[in-house]
Amino acid sequence: MSENKINPITKLVLELGPIILFFALYFKFRDRVFDINGTEYSGFIMVTAIFIPLIALSTFVLYRMTGKIAKMQIMTLILVVIFGGLTIYFNDERFFKMKPTMIYLLFGGTLGFGLLRGKSYLKMMMEEVMPLKSEGWLILTRRITIFFFALAITNEVVWRTMSTDAWVSFKTFGLTAAIFLFFMTQGSLFAKYALEGDET
Repeated sequence: MSENKINPITKLVLELGPIILFFALYFKFRDRVFDINGTEYSGFIMVTAIFIPLIALSTFVLYRMTGKIAKMQIMTLILVVIFGGLTIYFNDERFFKMKPTMIYLLFGGTLGFGLLRGKSYLKMMMEEVMPLKSEGWLILTRRITIFFFALAITNEVVWRTMSTDAWVSFKTFGLTAAIFLFFMTQGSLFAKYALEGDET
């Protein structure tokens, strides 16, 4: 299936909508306890149970509308299902809180492995979006690899030392803002290593 263009706002809603909804539902049900078949589940666990099919649905809709899904989105969905499922099965919110750590370690480790081989796996995934010279891709890959490991460490520190309320806010806004700011600060790299004739 060929890739189709969709409205950027629609794409943003599909990608960030489930995360924002998770935030809203958590603060609505955080103090409630749900009894299901004799087992008590916190509001966090129940919202996680809602989040899993919601992000799966948004990913499917995005695929149907664009005809393409990035490998990073697929891996994120898989880890959401795995760690969300463990959270529900063991009735333990720690598994879901570790999910961002595992995602960033996976991405950082994969990119780092590519760098050891002298390759930029980031280029393979994003070359069509940001056409850069090979040297630029290697520099960006090194930077984002370090950035992903830093995010993994930060997530571990936040969920282990702060309240669940603080972690949910950090996950919803902190991580998203950090990624946005990272790419905003790479403007000079994009300008320096952009392919000639490209206006990226």
